[in-house]
Amino acid sequence: MRRLTGKVVVATHNPGKLREMRELLAPYGIEAVSAGELGLPEPDETGTTFAENAAIKALAAANAARLPAFADDSGICVAALDGDPGIYSARWGGPAKDFDFAMRTIEEKLQAKGAADRRAWFVSALCVAWPDGERAEVEGRVDGTLVWPPRGPAGFGYDPMFRPDGHERTFGEMTAEEKHGLPPQGLGLSHRARAFMLLAEKVLR
Repeated sequence: MRRLTGKVVVATHNPGKLREMRELLAPYGIEAVSAGELGLPEPDETGTTFAENAAIKALAAANAARLPAFADDSGICVAALDGDPGIYSARWGGPAKDFDFAMRTIEEKLQAKGAADRRAWFVSALCVAWPDGERAEVEGRVDGTLVWPPRGPAGFGYDPMFRPDGHERTFGEMTAEEKHGLPPQGLGLSHRARAFMLLAEKVLR
């Protein structure tokens, strides 16, 4: 597997996700530019898994920019909701990407079912694709419990309602370093950090 060097397109239009990607890539000297900054269109995410959607986004950006592209497809899966929202996590926020609304939707569905089971997990599938079609793919997961009401202003998406196993605070109450800082400084706690460590072994070391 070839090494990832130089400039890479982060295949996202999500500023929160871009910020996390840049923080993860920075120690490796990778210059990251987003698909949004380049004016690249967002491809239709027609996959049925996180991995398929990550590959769709990475390949589309690599082909359009003629640069290596780095994509993430991630979301939250709720045990009592049969794994929903899963790959549709962003869509549950509606056109405005309103995650306060999305978190309320999850809570309302749990209460309507009378669900005592509040287990959930975040998944992050990462894909690096080169313009010639070569790609590297990994997946990370972190398990936890949903809390209500949401707690903490940090992070983005569903972070304020997710408390990772073994911790008392939600992702929304953690600093960026606590949430996805890589060892030895951080714990490599988040789903994205865990996936990134696997990817780094393949293409960054």
